[in-house]
Amino acid sequence: MSSGRQVPALILIIGSGVFGLSTALALCEREEYSESAIVIIDRLPFPAPDGASIDTSRIVRADYADAAYASLGCEAQKLWRGEWGAQNRYHETGLCLSGEVGAEEYVTKSYENVCTLESADTIEAFDCNAKMAQATGTEGACGSMGYINKNSGWADAEATMRFLRAKVVAKNRVRFLSVGVKRLLFSDGEGEGEGEGEGEGEGEGEGKGKGKGKGKRCVGVDLQDGNFLSGDLVILAAGAWSPSLIDLRGRVTATGQAVAYIEVTPGEAATLSKLPVQLNVSNGMFFIPPPPPDKLPQPAGQHSKGKFYLKVARHAYGYLNPTTISNPENLSENITISLPQTNPDHPLGAQPIPQQALNDMRDYLNTIIPPSSPLSAIPKRPWQHSRLCHYADTPTSDWLLSYHPAYNKSLFVATGGSGHGFKFVPVIGEKIVDCLLEKCEEIFTEKWAWREKVDGEKWAGDGSRSGPQGMILSEEMKKGAARESKI
Repeated sequence: MSSGRQVPALILIIGSGVFGLSTALALCEREEYSESAIVIIDRLPFPAPDGASIDTSRIVRADYADAAYASLGCEAQKLWRGEWGAQNRYHETGLCLSGEVGAEEYVTKSYENVCTLESADTIEAFDCNAKMAQATGTEGACGSMGYINKNSGWADAEATMRFLRAKVVAKNRVRFLSVGVKRLLFSDGEGEGEGEGEGEGEGEGEGKGKGKGKGKRCVGVDLQDGNFLSGDLVILAAGAWSPSLIDLRGRVTATGQAVAYIEVTPGEAATLSKLPVQLNVSNGMFFIPPPPPDKLPQPAGQHSKGKFYLKVARHAYGYLNPTTISNPENLSENITISLPQTNPDHPLGAQPIPQQALNDMRDYLNTIIPPSSPLSAIPKRPWQHSRLCHYADTPTSDWLLSYHPAYNKSLFVATGGSGHGFKFVPVIGEKIVDCLLEKCEEIFTEKWAWREKVDGEKWAGDGSRSGPQGMILSEEMKKGAARESKI
């Protein structure tokens, strides 16, 4: 361990999403933590239907305006083409990244970065909509400029998460608890915290630990079932739920992103599955095709049981769900933060979303699949279901991978995925553990550091977002079937 730090006997990881599971896997593979017991705690049994990455698909790309993320994305893609993308989990059908004149900086920089990292003969640029529409295969495209990168594609999100969890289980070192965390436990000075937690799970790991050291420390978790669990190191990787467990105001907030699905026939799926993903950064709209009917992903999940969906979504500033809670670090104070509003009782996490979002996505679908397209019947169909995908957003869209400065390196925060963490799942666990050991590359250490608070109105993201900011979910749900398009 760096700086002579004591090896934690028991590590508690809160959250079994991309950050939580990938961290557990990397810990199991590091010699520094070979003697550490590991417990993963999640509010629901895996896979949680409303989990952000329990879904049909996610875009996999190295197409970033930021050179560091582009390079890391390229590193991840090499692994997607191997074990991680095997059994039809990854489909490298290409990505059409587009934008409008006047808002093309993100597209232009992304193009320059991938041309440096990838073979240029697999990347084709377009300076007008007509040329781009011809190349997409749907006879339509959204945007006035862009490019197609044949090195990018998409992955089945749920199948990948099942694969990741199976890798963790196979290590036979991690204990899984399906119970909500009520709050983190802290101690002042040279105190100790002890406790036990009960739950079902695979693997090994003792439910006991001690927190010792000078200064205030995080010593464990208080569970919703009335038990508590002590740990020497707590890793908070609860995604959009993270702000409910520590005060992250000005650093991380939960936003809900609109997603909807249209069922397609096996014949349509066979055609669509060969086409590139389309993403327009000027309006945030994107669509991801279904898999080929004869190449269903494994291990199969709820989203791939005999049906084929065309996914349409918006990578925007999203909806806020203001919720008043006790400050998790000062229980005598109430604070109002945005937290996810989900429907975990539905097997696909389906829930109503604002009608305006459905209208905008319908308009987008009609643009990319025009009446002249052989697939023109698809945009006329009703949505099969919809949901909100909840991001843990940060002001710059950089992740937050850092020790909390107030707790003497006993609490590590791994959150702030900002809607672009999944594609890095083959490599992100290693980066998180590098940050734990304070051995990560300087460029990422700076990006993922614990930063000063930023006023919500100044959260610009990374340039790939669009649309209005500060929309309140409950207010947007009341607006009904307004037809004014925001695309």
